[in-house]
Amino acid sequence: MIPPVAGARLVATAAQLEAAFRRLATAIQPAIAAGDCVLLGVLLGGAVPLVRIASLLKGDFLIDVCRVGRYGEATRGGIPQWLSPPQAALGGKHVILVDDIFDEGITLEFVAAYCRGQGVRKLSSAVMVRKRHDRANAGLAPDYTGLEVGDEYVFGCGMDYQGRWRHLDAIWGVPA
Repeated sequence: MIPPVAGARLVATAAQLEAAFRRLATAIQPAIAAGDCVLLGVLLGGAVPLVRIASLLKGDFLIDVCRVGRYGEATRGGIPQWLSPPQAALGGKHVILVDDIFDEGITLEFVAAYCRGQGVRKLSSAVMVRKRHDRANAGLAPDYTGLEVGDEYVFGCGMDYQGRWRHLDAIWGVPA
């Protein structure tokens, strides 16, 4: 397989991602079955995981999205900012945040704090990728994780490299 970016290495294949999506959907399905659930995608990165996971779930649930900016075209994140907050009424519902990656937890905590302020009944989070390192926020961890990767810059499956390559059906890494 030819790397999409010079120096990139394959981290997870399309088959590994498909298996991870199925594991995530299986883990989330009981929450959907319990009812009154919202899958809240954190865009742009969470778009691919949101759609892939939702397509595997059975039952009635609401899908909404929000957009938080932190990276732009940089490879290091800044302070989270709302580009577009959620539109659905979240109060009293079980909200499952769906994002592409859990690195330090900054974006996820930002959205989680908003959701708690809206009076959600329960808050959970699902991420396609979790990085292995010791920089994560101690108070927050994803409830559902598809894959764990090393501490490198990864892209594909919703995650970008300099604003591009989100659409790849595999995950690639470049040195951080």
